[in-house]
Amino acid sequence: MNKEKEIDEKEIYRLNLKKKGAKTLLHWQGPEYENYAKDYRWYLIASILLSLIVFYAVWNDSPLMAIVFILIGMVGYIYLEKPPRILNFRITPSGIVAGNELYLFEEAESFWIFYDPPHRRIISLKMKNRFIPYVHFPLHQVDPVDVHKILVKFLPQKKQKPSLVDVLERLLHI
Repeated sequence: MNKEKEIDEKEIYRLNLKKKGAKTLLHWQGPEYENYAKDYRWYLIASILLSLIVFYAVWNDSPLMAIVFILIGMVGYIYLEKPPRILNFRITPSGIVAGNELYLFEEAESFWIFYDPPHRRIISLKMKNRFIPYVHFPLHQVDPVDVHKILVKFLPQKKQKPSLVDVLERLLHI
């Protein structure tokens, strides 16, 4: 019952956002994620590593593992070559909207702004959900000071360290 109420509240809020009366505190547009340029060496190294894993699987008589890693390589290539969608980002009194997704402040514990121009300009919300502990929003051209002034009214600011996934994403340019 409580989940149904929560879903209904989110849906009502989304509908209200579409109306002109919805209050937007800050709005910006940009790609949904950072798209890193990859040269032929990046693809060559990834192909060699993937080939070694497939060869190891075949050598150990594990055709299922070989098939899975071939599929991982194909899906990964398709995903990496797909350009990111351009989304509208909004900070409202209830939460942050990214495209059609609403992230309510009441579902978040705290926020942090990773600001290391020109590499990282990200809002990070620490969520109460164990399965999705952090949600990141790229800032793009928005002034982080303006974002901070708004978010501090709704959530406490707590320093976060980049996760292993964040570090690997930056190092491997994925």
